[in-house]
Amino acid sequence: MNVRDEVKKVVEAHGAKLYDTEIVNEDGHTVYRVYILKEGGVDLDLCADISRDLSPLLDVYPPVSGQYYLEVSSPGVERTLTKPEHFEKSIGENVYLKLSSGDKVKGKLLGLDDGEVILETEHGKERFALSEIRKARTYYEW
Repeated sequence: MNVRDEVKKVVEAHGAKLYDTEIVNEDGHTVYRVYILKEGGVDLDLCADISRDLSPLLDVYPPVSGQYYLEVSSPGVERTLTKPEHFEKSIGENVYLKLSSGDKVKGKLLGLDDGEVILETEHGKERFALSEIRKARTYYEW
């Protein structure tokens, strides 16, 4: 059984979409995070409802060995982009890229085509291979 697939089913049953999951260690505690998106936004009630429905599933099929905390939340306005679908869902937003070369690039995400991210930067339209991107995230200009 694939835990991620089962988590996705629970999230979708609430009218939301699974954005990503991650396992992190914070202050000596293991945290299993489930990031969700929903048209119109994610609120605390939705997160609580999904968390309540995920808990029994994860009690039977734990995502990690040992004790952990479950968190369900929105990925936020400034979120990490790790998968092609993350880039596709962020078209039209401002993104920051850190490349394998060490270069840093900011621009508006125009699209994803044939394994390349297309940005409108201060230098015009530029393409960056997904394989060359070490880190990517959206950012909000205040």
